Formats: sequence, C-alpha cells, structure tokens
Amino acid sequence: VQLQASGGGLVQVGESLRLSCAASGIIFSIDIMGWYRQAPGKQRELVAHVTSGGSTYYAGSVKGRFTISRDNAKNTVYLQMNSLKPEDTAVYFCNSVPIKYIWGKGTQVTVSS
Repeated sequence: VQLQASGGGLVQVGESLRLSCAASGIIFSIDIMGWYRQAPGKQRELVAHVTSGGSTYYAGSVKGRFTISRDNAKNTVYLQMNSLKPEDTAVYFCNSVPIKYIWGKGTQVTVSS
C-alpha cells in the first residue's frame, strides 16, 4: 500500500494550492478517502473526506475554502485549497476514513503572511 501526496509548497495568504494523492495497493473505489493535516505541536486532524459516490464532508475551519474530489479511474484524491490562511500551515496527508492504511510522507503546505 502506498499513499503518495504531492502539490504542497510555500504560498502567500489568500493564494491557492491543489494537492493530489495517488493510492496504490488498495481497492480505492470502495473507500471513503480523506485529507488530514498535522500542524507543528498539534494532533493530526481530518480536513475533508469524499465517498466513492462523491458525497463530501468538510471541517468547519475549511468549509467554503477547500474542495475535495476524487478520480476513481486514476486512484487519486484531490484537495483544492483556496483563500489560504497561516493557520492552514501543516503537513497534509491522505488516508481512508476510518484510517486503514499506513501513512505516507505527506506534503508540506506553508502559508506566509
């Protein structure tokens, strides 16, 4: 099993990023897939998830700014992040909901003011 997140970077407040997570070794199409993040000194938290049918959930802190989507044919889940804030700074990971797989390395997102 491999969960490979990418697309992070250093951006300014108000800018956007699009994260991707490619999954291999799992039956991707049947899992609820989520994006999680972990900021320095904080616990990892669920940011958003999407079902195989496309239904979505967002944490209150990102609702209206982030959009999660998936492409089952490519075994990939995406996170479009708009209007980024300094408090969005974290390492972002993908995994199933509930968590079933070993964590990948994640991708660093840094929002500078």
